[in-house]
Amino acid sequence: MSEKPRLSLLRIVEMNIGFFGLQFSFGLQQANMGPIYGFLGADEAAMPLLWLAGPMTGLVIQPIVGAMSDRTNTRLGRRTPYFLIGAVICTLALFAMPLSSTLWMAAGLLWILDAGNNITMEPYRAYVADRLAPDQRSAGFLTQSAFTGLAQTLSYLAPSLLTAFVGQDVLDANGIPVIVRLAFVIGAILSLSTIVWSVWRVPELPRDQAEQADLAARPLTVRATLAEIADAVRAMPRPMRQLAGAMLCQWYAMFAYWQYITFAVGRGLYATNDPASAAFRAATLTTQQAGALYNFIAFIGALALIPIVRRFGARPTHAVCLAASGAAMLLIPAATTPLALFVLMLGIGIGWAGMMGNTYVMLADCIPPERNGIYMGIFNLFIVIPMLVQTLTMPLIYRPLLGSDPRHALMLGGGLMLAGALATLLVDAGHRQPRRGELATGRG
Repeated sequence: MSEKPRLSLLRIVEMNIGFFGLQFSFGLQQANMGPIYGFLGADEAAMPLLWLAGPMTGLVIQPIVGAMSDRTNTRLGRRTPYFLIGAVICTLALFAMPLSSTLWMAAGLLWILDAGNNITMEPYRAYVADRLAPDQRSAGFLTQSAFTGLAQTLSYLAPSLLTAFVGQDVLDANGIPVIVRLAFVIGAILSLSTIVWSVWRVPELPRDQAEQADLAARPLTVRATLAEIADAVRAMPRPMRQLAGAMLCQWYAMFAYWQYITFAVGRGLYATNDPASAAFRAATLTTQQAGALYNFIAFIGALALIPIVRRFGARPTHAVCLAASGAAMLLIPAATTPLALFVLMLGIGIGWAGMMGNTYVMLADCIPPERNGIYMGIFNLFIVIPMLVQTLTMPLIYRPLLGSDPRHALMLGGGLMLAGALATLLVDAGHRQPRRGELATGRG
């Protein structure tokens, strides 16, 4: 394989601008789906079941799309078609989401939105691994993490900023604030436009002769794709397998955080559990402002982590990030003022920066380059399976073990984040696996 051209920092930024639009969409979900479900009359204990879309679509779509993108050969490249298809689906779903009139309409649209996001997500991560030289990948993935923080900062802030033009208590016929509808329209526009910018400014590299020959030997068929997934699972590198425990802890915790933080703030700071009340709408805006703050911290933190990861490695750095997030989650229920809540967002933001960057640095260092797509897709199972486990178990434990109190759900998340930090330290440092044929030929 020919040596990949090095990219300037500006080009690395431009290739990740599409991730900004993608993560703005995710931020809108994290900040608004819980309140939207509350406005439409959802029960707190059953709330996680309405979030099934993310883990289920990720479980099915991402490994298949990742494997397909490894085998795709078009004039636009192998990853780009998936970016564009996913972005169009996301855009349409974002326009429709705030028009939901029933719980099941909102849940159904979330399935469509998450399908679009999942079609885009892992091919995008594989594109970064494909496009960058090995010593630039930490900068590439942590730049992605920075864009995640920036995008979600703005998506969380959008409803609060829009109150300058529309009152927070102005509701549509379904009880959903108009500021939420406008935020989703902004997200729909960004979802498509930023992806188009990235693929125009930093197109995929053409395949060399060896890669073309390898592709010809692995045709894009359903049978071949499924066989490739099965073979990749069997050949999964040891460090990747070891990451499963840490990923289970951190993503179970984070999913619970997104589902219950607004309700926990409502109970702790505003003394309300009534989603129809003005106090709950105030709690929603406070939570969104706190979310914007932790995402801004993640944006700055991801940039700061680039030299830290280069010096100390992704594994110990990530353990510290998860420990900071766990401590913050444990302390949130004790916060009695918005200021105290905002201070704790420092820990959440550091943890989120690590989750969106460090784990992918560790992964990219241990997988063979011709399987970047499929392993990025399989690795997403380490995210969606914990989410699925959380979704199915939380309704069972919410009343008997957590006392029907969302603050206790956050404390459970904090304990799991600390467990994830310990599990991270048990992961082998790992090295990139050889390409097909390298052991036999000595090439590499």
